[in-house]
Amino acid sequence: MTTNLDFLRADHVGGLPRPAWLRDRQARFQRGEISAPELEEDHRTAVAELVRRQQDIGLGVLTDGEVARRNFQESFGGAVTGYDALPYEYPRIVPPVPARTRRPARSPDAVPTVRAPSGMASNGPPVLHRRPAAERLRLVRNVVLEEYLRTSAAASAPVKVTLIGPDRIAQRFAHEQSRDVYPDMDAFVADVVAIERRMIAEVVSAGCRYVQIDEPGYTAYVDQPSLDLMRGRGEDPDQNLARGIAADNALIAGFPGVTFAVHICRGGGGGRGGDWIHREGSYDAVAERLYGELNFRRFLLEYDSDAAGGFDSLRYMPAGKVAVLGLVSNHGQLETRDYLRRRLDEATTFICAEQVALCPRCGFGASNSSLDVVWGKLALIREVADQTWR
Repeated sequence: MTTNLDFLRADHVGGLPRPAWLRDRQARFQRGEISAPELEEDHRTAVAELVRRQQDIGLGVLTDGEVARRNFQESFGGAVTGYDALPYEYPRIVPPVPARTRRPARSPDAVPTVRAPSGMASNGPPVLHRRPAAERLRLVRNVVLEEYLRTSAAASAPVKVTLIGPDRIAQRFAHEQSRDVYPDMDAFVADVVAIERRMIAEVVSAGCRYVQIDEPGYTAYVDQPSLDLMRGRGEDPDQNLARGIAADNALIAGFPGVTFAVHICRGGGGGRGGDWIHREGSYDAVAERLYGELNFRRFLLEYDSDAAGGFDSLRYMPAGKVAVLGLVSNHGQLETRDYLRRRLDEATTFICAEQVALCPRCGFGASNSSLDVVWGKLALIREVADQTWR
């Protein structure tokens, strides 16, 4: 079954800039200076304004900008109990280390990238950090349902939710320290899928018809340092990838009339105009498996710089699936219409134009662009999409 959102031409990844006044209020809440109901009212006010801006642009699907989260992985880490982790605090900034390679970028505003470590095995929020389990995971708060209800109350267009996927969650689980709770990774992933299916079922029952699964960890399977870490822990990367694909397919099965998308990138700070990355490598080595075996209708793919490789791997995208090309950077200057049209022309030498759509490479939550530029980028996506698929 297809829906009218399956072939949406102008999309975005979810994260939007958090207003300065809201960041201040969230910090005051952390210090105990305002109450939870007061902060909730602040979130509703901020989300209503973000919804209005998206609707003014004419985007076909809206988000809350993930402004109530402290990190996008809180969609699961903040929804469950069972991890052996300290209470959630704002993420500690880790000094970046030099990247293995430096690739030429396509824009004069690009700066050299550095490699920032992520998912370290240290105390901190689960999934953001690689934490063991103290007991079996249990859902205590449906974060995406709360976000959907808050956003849809202010929206007159469809609203999508974003949820971190089981492959990333598995990569950020210290299974070697958790065998008294989960004898193997398959048992852990089975619980993750069951919990997330319940979350999705509840948000679908509330009216949501577009669910985006964030799986940035799929690029770990083309990144040599990430592969070395897996093998150093005694893991088989091929087995991990197969488990992740099977888990994602189990996660989204049996929800007729719902559009499911998967977002794949190398870290929110990379791409053209960014200054750090988590992983490197093109899609080529895993594209045939990801595009052919994952049962998602839409694939939101980072493609704003040479770091993602060429478009030739798009030839593996089966008919009926859509490559939503992240040609617009989440950092730096505003792209031009000619640049996007030229890149679309390049892509459609490998894939039918009817299987293509546009989006940013990643979310704008940590963008180094001005607010005017961020909204200009989203407006440009809508404009070029309208002109291209009129």
